[in-house]
Amino acid sequence: MAETSALEAPELAAERIDARAAGENFPVASLLAPRWARPHLRVVYGFARLVDNLGDEAAGDRGALLDELERELEGPPRTEIMRRVHETIAARALPREPFARLIEANRIDQRKSRYDTWDEVREYCTYSADPVGRLVLGIYGRAVEPELLAMSDSVCTGLQLVNFLQDPPRDLALGRVYLPQESLRRFGVSDADLAGPLTESVAALLRFEADRARGLLENGLPLARALGGRPGMSVALYARGGLAALRALERAGWDVFSGRPAPTRWTFARLALLEVVRR
Repeated sequence: MAETSALEAPELAAERIDARAAGENFPVASLLAPRWARPHLRVVYGFARLVDNLGDEAAGDRGALLDELERELEGPPRTEIMRRVHETIAARALPREPFARLIEANRIDQRKSRYDTWDEVREYCTYSADPVGRLVLGIYGRAVEPELLAMSDSVCTGLQLVNFLQDPPRDLALGRVYLPQESLRRFGVSDADLAGPLTESVAALLRFEADRARGLLENGLPLARALGGRPGMSVALYARGGLAALRALERAGWDVFSGRPAPTRWTFARLALLEVVRR
């Protein structure tokens, strides 16, 4: 009998990951990408989603599951998602290192739950977020240009910070606080305050970190013109989507406890149309 993989649990199946992707804004953004690139972009997204599921939701020994995923990354793959990953790596000559860094980000999550400074958060993002952008650049054959890599990292770190701003109560429920402790101290906010309800101190904290995220996203916007064409438009939509999420947070008065402020799919569609018009 063929040996089975612990990664073949139903909740980790490719169909579940694909369905989750279909319910998010990723499909809207990917429509601007060249048709040939879309399957590869979906592979990168699916891998990142699988790693997050393993680190946050999977039953059993999550560290062991992440180890098994890394073994499948090295090969040979035994699960559908990892077969797709290997096909994309071969088709686009991608390095395995960014995939491995995404796995390591979730290992970090298993052992570290607080970050004292922004520099520590930024370092975490070099594992949890920046590799996705570098893989996207690799799909387009542009991953060896330092200026593009720097702009991509800025966008990805900005998007990760936006997610942290949208999810303080969810992250706290998982036992984690990603916002810098130095920022919490600055505004007199305790970890427990991130469970809600909204206070002026929490709103001031979120507003402060939103300004940081906005700067990162805006610094990365020139990446769109540098890439050009449909690749540039699709990348620009991610950055502009992050900025739209910040506007949604602001409109909600920074209340992340009554719901998760986020741009709608219609907002993403409008941003996509505007991006086409800009070109």
